[in-house]
Amino acid sequence: MTMNPIRQKKIAAYISVLSNSTLIVLKVMAGILAGSISIISEAIHSGIDLIAAIAATFAVSKSDAPADDDHPYGHGKLENVSGFFEAILILGAALWITYEAVMRLIHPKPVEMLGWGIAVMFVSSLVNVLVGTYMLKVSERADSIALRADAWHLLTDVYTSLGVMGGLTLIWLGDTLLPSINFDWLDPLIAMGVALLIVRAGWRLTVESVRDLLDTSIEKGDEDWIKKYFHSFYPVVRGFHHLRTRRSGVNRFLEVHLVVDGKMTVSDAHNISEQMENEIAETMAHAMVSIHVEPCDGKCKPVCLKGCLLTEEERNKVRNTATLK
Repeated sequence: MTMNPIRQKKIAAYISVLSNSTLIVLKVMAGILAGSISIISEAIHSGIDLIAAIAATFAVSKSDAPADDDHPYGHGKLENVSGFFEAILILGAALWITYEAVMRLIHPKPVEMLGWGIAVMFVSSLVNVLVGTYMLKVSERADSIALRADAWHLLTDVYTSLGVMGGLTLIWLGDTLLPSINFDWLDPLIAMGVALLIVRAGWRLTVESVRDLLDTSIEKGDEDWIKKYFHSFYPVVRGFHHLRTRRSGVNRFLEVHLVVDGKMTVSDAHNISEQMENEIAETMAHAMVSIHVEPCDGKCKPVCLKGCLLTEEERNKVRNTATLK
């Protein structure tokens, strides 16, 4: 039995909140015990992820609410707002980590109890791989940008946790094999590397979330399919223009002017429009289609010519027929 996509999104968001909460506690404890800025930076990273997970939980629970009088296009953009909010938090955390790392380089402190730090980073990597992969699969099935953002955070944590674990291991090996050399400077450098990876994730998320908030067109592949679909109705449909698309959360909105034979009855034109709306919605999940029908009158304005499906000979025939009238 297949679980409802909305329920899947909520369960995935709750799992993310639980895993992040647990990892924050472990990382803070390990960071304090070891006196490691890189472990503390990872705890902050997980803290940002926890806030992001809570925001995603709220977004996915509200974004699927049906349209109402105040929100006739639905509540889908709540997910984009959530994603943008998370991106700002990520970039802020990266700046703070960088500042603390620079201060640690200026005023160095020894790193201790490295075994605890290494173990916690390993556990963190394992948990984030499992939870992040699961969330990414759910986000793809449910087409949820909020969950996708949360999954990116967790999978980014895997790389940063492994980087911190590797750095701590090098410090431990250095202290064991070459005790006369101080390797503690590696700790703040690793923290800076974590900050850079966080910035990269934040930038990707900013682009992804702002794109739909600004009503950018849907994916090019989907638009190309729509155009080919309209072509398949030739010669009943003679052309189309003013094709406009946008996204709002999981919903895709499509508007188009459809040019048909001027002799076609209103009933026939309506039936074609309804067929198109239904078939596009069946092929493209959560698509909401609005079609404006126009008669082909032979005037051939530039905007009409751009999407005309007729040959030059056919256009001349239409013009001549219109002139005779």
